[in-house]
Amino acid sequence: MKPRIKLVGTGRYLPPGTITNADLEKMVDTSSAWIETRTGIMNRRKADGEKTSDMAVKAALDALSKADYDREKIDLIVTATITGDQQTPSTANFVQSKLGLNGRQVMAFDVNAACTGFIYALEIASNLLQSGRFRAALVIGAEMLTKCVDYTDRNTCVLFGDGAGAMILEPARYPVPAAHFFTASSGDVENALSVVKDRIRMDGSKVYAFAVNAVETAITHILRVAGMKLEDIEVVIPHQANIRIIQSVARALDVPFHKFFMNIRDYGNTSAASIIIALDEYRDTHPDARGKKALLVGFGGGFTWGSAIITL
Repeated sequence: MKPRIKLVGTGRYLPPGTITNADLEKMVDTSSAWIETRTGIMNRRKADGEKTSDMAVKAALDALSKADYDREKIDLIVTATITGDQQTPSTANFVQSKLGLNGRQVMAFDVNAACTGFIYALEIASNLLQSGRFRAALVIGAEMLTKCVDYTDRNTCVLFGDGAGAMILEPARYPVPAAHFFTASSGDVENALSVVKDRIRMDGSKVYAFAVNAVETAITHILRVAGMKLEDIEVVIPHQANIRIIQSVARALDVPFHKFFMNIRDYGNTSAASIIIALDEYRDTHPDARGKKALLVGFGGGFTWGSAIITL
């Protein structure tokens, strides 16, 4: 049974510190023009003196504030991250505590599916809500990737930034439209994209080829499963990894590029946080989109990929 969920609110947090292309020119053999042409990135955010859970909480508080929502209703917290505060306990447990929800019956845990993590977490939370056990879920994507970046590797250090986004969900019943999800994975035995000894390593050409195919597949599959066409979708919000990937997908699907909402120029690749940061920014800048359909699509290390169709 496909879950029916109500999107109550979204929020985001981007730390104030900024790493510009000009800054990177001073660290490694690269140029601002080279970075922008090949990735679409001009700036990325960097946390200073904060933990991943701190950013997650600030995104959650933004969502709660904008929705004027009582945090005491939250009894499920799912956090997607590959850069948690520590190996255990989960970052979600720290979020629970920092939101003042200790002592309440809250289920809190993390999901590690790399850059597809928010879609994985969203599907898990939506189905748990459908079970009838929970009344409100807080789904978070939060990453502090700058602590994993090797600033001597010009192929990866130009890509990644820090940030967090949050979504509040409640269960819903008919006639609220059902949400649709598609998630998949394949073991990356060659370690084309991984974090080894706390440093990001990536085979750019292999990841690029995988990503273009994964995004196209995830979009066409979920539209078929949902019985929809792209014309039924208000906006496609992809994982913000590289603007050239999305341009390739748009050409392959014969879709106008403006159908995809992109903010990679300002924030870079924030992994599991990127889709929800972009979704919240889109909702803030397009208030007339409420009640319309959004298609979320992600891909990442693992390899993982997936998509979702939800009502804004």
